[in-house]
Amino acid sequence: MSNGGNLFETGERKSIPAVLVYARLEDQVLMIHRNASATVTGCEDHHAGRWNGLGGKCEANESALEAARREFLEEAGIDLESDTFNPLGVLQFPNFKAHKNEDWIVFVFSVEITLEQKEKIKISNSEGELHWVPLGELFRLKLWPGDRHFLPLVADQIPFMGTIWYRGAEVERHWVTPLA
Repeated sequence: MSNGGNLFETGERKSIPAVLVYARLEDQVLMIHRNASATVTGCEDHHAGRWNGLGGKCEANESALEAARREFLEEAGIDLESDTFNPLGVLQFPNFKAHKNEDWIVFVFSVEITLEQKEKIKISNSEGELHWVPLGELFRLKLWPGDRHFLPLVADQIPFMGTIWYRGAEVERHWVTPLA
């Protein structure tokens, strides 16, 4: 506590709501390789060089589902119906961006893609390139180290929740548990 109050209440810490969407087609998952240069994006990318599910920060007055749908449209170029998004998990990342005093709360979704929808997905955007990755090769990618603790649950479609603490880019500790 600082100044006799909760750090979130005093504004000294921020909690950033965000979403991750893992689109699936059979044994493949759609991932973004965050390889766009800062000159293209206009800012330094905290995720540069890494592979992620699609997603980003929620906007003001936007639900996690609305954010997942919007982010998928922005990054993959197709608008999917809300009922195709399957809520899968919630992750807390305390002090994820320590330099900004930010904790992140991430709502994780999965979505099944049809072959017809796959054909309409754009393969690049301002943040990087999209790739269909076989599930068996997912852990060969340069992921955030903490992703290895929850992605097996995403791959098996098992609901979960957890907390992953980072110190810089390394996992300091983690707690991820299935809900089923």
